[in-house]
Amino acid sequence: MPRQIVIEPVTRIEGHAKVTIVLDDAGRVERARFHVNEFRGFEKFCEGRPFYEMPLITERICGICPVSHHLASAKACDQIVGADPPPTARLLRELLHMGQLIQSHSMHFFHLAGPDLVLGFDHDPATRNVVGIYQANPELATKAIALRKFGQEIIAHLGERRIHPNFAVPGGVNATLSAPARDAILRQIDQMVGYVRDALAVAAGWMETHARDLARFAVFPTAYMGMVGPQNSLELHDGPLRVLDPAGREVRTFDGADYLDHIAEHVEPWSYLKFPYLRDLGFPGGAYRVGPLARLNIADRITTPLAAAEFARFRQLNGGKPVEGSLYYHLARLIEDLYAVERARQILEDPDALGADVQDGAGRGVRNLRGVGVLEAPRGTLWHDYRVNADGVVVSVNLIVATGHNNYAMSRAVEEVAREYIEPGAEVTEGMLNRVEAAIRAYDPCLSCSTHALGRMPIELSVVAPSGVALSRTARAATFH
Repeated sequence: MPRQIVIEPVTRIEGHAKVTIVLDDAGRVERARFHVNEFRGFEKFCEGRPFYEMPLITERICGICPVSHHLASAKACDQIVGADPPPTARLLRELLHMGQLIQSHSMHFFHLAGPDLVLGFDHDPATRNVVGIYQANPELATKAIALRKFGQEIIAHLGERRIHPNFAVPGGVNATLSAPARDAILRQIDQMVGYVRDALAVAAGWMETHARDLARFAVFPTAYMGMVGPQNSLELHDGPLRVLDPAGREVRTFDGADYLDHIAEHVEPWSYLKFPYLRDLGFPGGAYRVGPLARLNIADRITTPLAAAEFARFRQLNGGKPVEGSLYYHLARLIEDLYAVERARQILEDPDALGADVQDGAGRGVRNLRGVGVLEAPRGTLWHDYRVNADGVVVSVNLIVATGHNNYAMSRAVEEVAREYIEPGAEVTEGMLNRVEAAIRAYDPCLSCSTHALGRMPIELSVVAPSGVALSRTARAATFH
């Protein structure tokens, strides 16, 4: 008889999800689905708030990537007030962003993906975690903690605290960077560069001994999208969006504010996470990927020396064509981690970083009734799109969060890995199922950030007496369009 396997919860990701795998009579995988089963709804309850509160409200979407939402929100507010942040403010915003990239990428590689890579997919799940990493390699675990702490210290130096900073405001930032703070960060740069390079060595060693996994683990073609700088350089903070087709040909470059002309969202009834796609190609033909692997695929160069050398080696993995294997997200993430540390040094050594001019003089008056902020969050391209009335009150919000862009890819990866590793008629082992989870972890999803549904979410309301007896119950089923 056909049977269903449920993996719930999916572990070592941010947020809540499950996987269902349907096996046919012969034990072959008939279907596998990645279900995002939490709902946040930030878009709706931001309505009615003054626009200038949005950078502090929306960063509460997540405790892992609050800086990304904080900065994208501030960029949207810049447009509403018609402000152009001065050079010092732009540098300090980007420095804050580099702190976010460092702490997020480092945490993911060492703490979330690392147990699979360092200990093995089939390792005892009781210790296939950060504790197991420490037991197996205390020095590596200590470096991981130091790297994440370094990224968080950058955030704290600028935004008063490591999580949910108070720094970016419409038109700039609300504080300068002191020379002692700059020097405190700079003193650690060389050591942090060494730690990321140690992680790259671990990744390279794993790749050498797991070539077969790399070649069969959710390898499939898609388009790729990401932000680029001058001459199509890797860019994470400001720049147009570039899209390549699966063969690596550029199909378009567009201003992030025009995203609705290029991107639409598909809805499935079995997930709260939407499926963005390229509007003119339809769904699923217009599915694309974002994030570290996509950003390296669409970039032609990297502007910091050590990361540039790693990038050159990356480009040879598939003869200069886009790298398609999902497990290569881990390598790409570390190359970006190295770039972020090097870029932090470049910013700190720029004399403008200590400048006193940190806010545009445009004030807080509403000049435009819409603002769109876009940047490259650790997990990929992030949009904040606000519409306001003449009084500056938010009337609508649209968020397309990085993880959402990769929903199609994660869903496809789950099904492909299940079919590849679950052998027909054989006993389904924990290690097989862990590989299915690892297909999701490769994309480092942040599900709390990304869920917003079209339609009505299901809800169940129960009234219970102090004795524990249920007095009444009201339920509403989900509806999708």
